[in-house]
Amino acid sequence: MPLDVTIRKTFETAERHFTLDVSFSANTQRLVLFGPSGAGKSLTLQAIAGLLRPDEGSITLHGATLFDSARGVDQKPQARQIAYLFQDYALFPHLNVRQNIGFGLHQGWLNPRARGSHPQVDYWLEALELKSVAGHHPVQLSGGQKQRVALARALVSQPRLLLLDEPFSALDIALRQRMRRELSDLQTRLDIPMVLITHDPDDVAAFGDQVVQVSDGRVREDHPFAGYARSES
Repeated sequence: MPLDVTIRKTFETAERHFTLDVSFSANTQRLVLFGPSGAGKSLTLQAIAGLLRPDEGSITLHGATLFDSARGVDQKPQARQIAYLFQDYALFPHLNVRQNIGFGLHQGWLNPRARGSHPQVDYWLEALELKSVAGHHPVQLSGGQKQRVALARALVSQPRLLLLDEPFSALDIALRQRMRRELSDLQTRLDIPMVLITHDPDDVAAFGDQVVQVSDGRVREDHPFAGYARSES
């Protein structure tokens, strides 16, 4: 995953002044941005996805420029072919599982009222063991099922990169461990590069092929992560 990020963004409110000023490069399939809440991890992810425009800097993925303030390049989120898994999963409450997954397709957004099937949607229903709940709405799903639906919606468009914002924080401990294993197995099988942000050292142990520590809007190169070794379980 050749990903290069060098960005700067300043936020000014009456209560707070915050500057995001991060620079890092990744060549592994799994990159973890690790740090406390409010460190700037989610802002960095949003900038990569095209949901936040930096004041200056550049972002490249697989050699393609996604953002470059000096050259006036700022690809729209849809053009970046990047999937974003939000912390709260952001499922559409009025759509069932099949329809939620279908909304992840780039071309010809599925009609929310459509009853028919789609090969890609059917594939992910099968791959993530969601066929039995395909007609259920999010309120009827468990935490693990919601996460799998959100993953399926993210992956159905065959993205070049998967971004995950604290994907296990809403789960209880037992389910968290299981979903880590499931996500790890899925990512290995698909061989899709991913960037995961977390404040949990256990996530670093499971996914930290490369770890970038972020604190107060900056990369802490002087404090390499000294937590867990990579878990093979």
